[in-house]
Amino acid sequence: MGGDYAPGVAVEGVAAALYDFPDYEIVLVGHAAKLAFYLEKYGIADHPHLKVQHAETVVEMRDPSSIALRAKRNSSMTVCARLLKEKQVEAIVSAGHTGAAVASTKVLVRTLPGVDRPMIATNMPAQGGRFILADGGANTDCEPHHLIQFAVMGSIYAEFLYGESSPRIGLLSVGGEDIKGNKLTKEAFPILEQLPLNFVGNVEADAIFERAADVLICDGFTGNVFLKCSEGLARSTIFWLKSVFTKNMLRKTSAMFSRNAFRELKSFGDAEELGGAPLLGINGICSIGHGSSSPKSIRNAIRVAADCIKFGLNEKIVESISQTHTTTRELAAAAAAAQP
Repeated sequence: MGGDYAPGVAVEGVAAALYDFPDYEIVLVGHAAKLAFYLEKYGIADHPHLKVQHAETVVEMRDPSSIALRAKRNSSMTVCARLLKEKQVEAIVSAGHTGAAVASTKVLVRTLPGVDRPMIATNMPAQGGRFILADGGANTDCEPHHLIQFAVMGSIYAEFLYGESSPRIGLLSVGGEDIKGNKLTKEAFPILEQLPLNFVGNVEADAIFERAADVLICDGFTGNVFLKCSEGLARSTIFWLKSVFTKNMLRKTSAMFSRNAFRELKSFGDAEELGGAPLLGINGICSIGHGSSSPKSIRNAIRVAADCIKFGLNEKIVESISQTHTTTRELAAAAAAAQP
């Protein structure tokens, strides 16, 4: 029920998923009476692989994140988390309130063994490919051991997403040298060097889109600022291109002949193929889509969530974290004690 165009877009996306993936069993969570019209419209009211779970209320975008657990315990977001907790479903997909999705799943579903905080892994475009931004906004305040866990989870997700056997892990900082950065990055750097990961060191912001790393690690505050800045820059670039190509008739004509090139350019930043960003570290699969998600995004978010289950994403994360020679918290404490 969450999202800018809910619930119609969500139901249309579910209809596409049921048609394309006939082996999926989908539970549509929302206000049953409000969903009925769209179920009839898209011809899935009596679909054998679809179940409707009634949820009385909705977490609105303007609501605080904690409301899903306090005042709106029967919201669609909370009901989804409860279904995941009770193992009635293996994954949840939402295009609603990100903060509420993080809060409800973290409190109700809990995190995987060895994981203190879940993080949002955002798939971003870059020169010659893509990279994962971790964390994209779930944790505004972090400690070094949180970044270490983000690196481990991000590495496993990159293995799944890109087919990389040894994805490159970079730490977002203000300089390439290990002595540069803030207290958080300086303490995380030596720990990352000790882990069995392909750590390539610090990555400066001007090298991010040159694909300096397959996984870029940062706290959620920095990551979300970077993410929103990138989205704004992309929109502004489209605006500037339209402005310069509509100044006179000659440029308009040139733009018409370049239409396919512009479509291809736009596709580089198209996130619809993945549909959403996974909330890694939760004891279940949780995919969070943009509030303006299209039906195609919803359909693909469902597909990717199912693929994560088949890949055994969470099992691999738990195994990778447990295989470190000591706990990440102990490594962080040792690094902090070594600081002058």
